[in-house]
Amino acid sequence: MVRHLLKISDFSEEECEKVINKSIEIKENPKKFSSTLEGETLLMLFEKPSLRTRISFETGMQQLGGHAIFYSIKDSPLGKKENISDTAKVASRFVNIIAARVFKRQDIWDLAKFADVPVINMLDDFAHPCQILGDFQTIKEKKKSLENMKLSYFGDAYNNVTYDLMRMCAIFGWRMDIACPNAPEYSPEQAVLDEVSGLSKDTGADVKVVHDALKAASESDVIYTDSWMSYGIPQEQEEERKRAFMPFQVTYSIMEAAKPEAIFMNCLPAMREYEQTAEVIDGPQSIVFDQAENRLHIQKAIMLFLRDKF
Repeated sequence: MVRHLLKISDFSEEECEKVINKSIEIKENPKKFSSTLEGETLLMLFEKPSLRTRISFETGMQQLGGHAIFYSIKDSPLGKKENISDTAKVASRFVNIIAARVFKRQDIWDLAKFADVPVINMLDDFAHPCQILGDFQTIKEKKKSLENMKLSYFGDAYNNVTYDLMRMCAIFGWRMDIACPNAPEYSPEQAVLDEVSGLSKDTGADVKVVHDALKAASESDVIYTDSWMSYGIPQEQEEERKRAFMPFQVTYSIMEAAKPEAIFMNCLPAMREYEQTAEVIDGPQSIVFDQAENRLHIQKAIMLFLRDKF
């Protein structure tokens, strides 16, 4: 059966650990895997741009011995000139993996429904699983474990990164506080809350939305934030969003309220003095560039897993 990665909960805890451990192995000994996907092709469909996503997948596929094709669908969206069903079926005849970075979740779901090869969600409006797997690899490297942690997220919680962080924390039985404004446009969707609640029943996780930043930071092992100005945010909304999120900016005081050994993460790109202050992101607790580097290694592990190569 063809496996896809559309959201992080498509993988079990055991599978997530397996992919993370393989990524660490690849990182330590990349030459061992230099021909693992020899002769194979990855098709990357980009509706939304990304520095880290494109470079990590394209470089990763090349380092595994394969070939990556970048195809922009920004000016010819999926489902317009040719329906998504036909696109998926045709591409499946040519390539071994399809990866897509799109605006709408339905597009990635439809690709996976009709594709005969693995589909990887490089980002949509509902999930960002590759990012979160790389993040958890980074946490494991820094903390030497993925057991009994608390992660606190600050800022825009109506957000794909937030959603998959919530799912992942639920899968691993973690505590997670989502600190965000008390407004529906900045809060997680009910469908995500319901899914996370179901996942948490099996693992004992405690994932909750709060509106007090300092309270959220308390006892945290990981402090995490993401861009306030994601792609597609109209310029006229920027000042309003900044006012709403400023009480949830990650500052030195937030870091002080967390555990002394807490780490700071941002999936990048980051705007200093917006979602976090410069002293935080450029400070000693920040691991944002280690986090970014691991995107390369985790993309390789994801592709190998979906191609049943380990």
